[in-house]
Amino acid sequence: MRRYETIFIVDNDLTEEGRKQRFEKVKELLSQYGGAPIKFDEWGLKKLAYEINSKNRGYYVYFDYCSEPDFVKEMERSFRLDDKVLKFMTVLLNSDTTPEAVLAEAEKAEAEKIKATEETAKAAEAKTETAKTETAKAKEEE
Repeated sequence: MRRYETIFIVDNDLTEEGRKQRFEKVKELLSQYGGAPIKFDEWGLKKLAYEINSKNRGYYVYFDYCSEPDFVKEMERSFRLDDKVLKFMTVLLNSDTTPEAVLAEAEKAEAEKIKATEETAKAAEAKTETAKTETAKAKEEE
């Protein structure tokens, strides 16, 4: 299996329900082709860098997944046929991986991020405590 990421932009005039239907169609297609979703992140409505089909704004979506190349071809074909998909781009991230390995890697990165946040909080707390102690000493000396 290969790991890909696809960013696509859908028309901002599309209703919430219309967007959900298209997103579910992509996820369903992925499962039909035996792929595994890693992350499906809706970035929301943003201004386009340049006008596309007389539109200045679009709804951005980031999709990270593992699949075979056949799925990518089919998904991009369906994007080309759908006039509500303004642009899309797919990038190959890794040519040999498994969904389990990617998820384990993501969990490890999240755990490291939490640990770093906790260490930063402890360091800030220690710094605050030191400042309080120094302030108390300065008041005693006066």
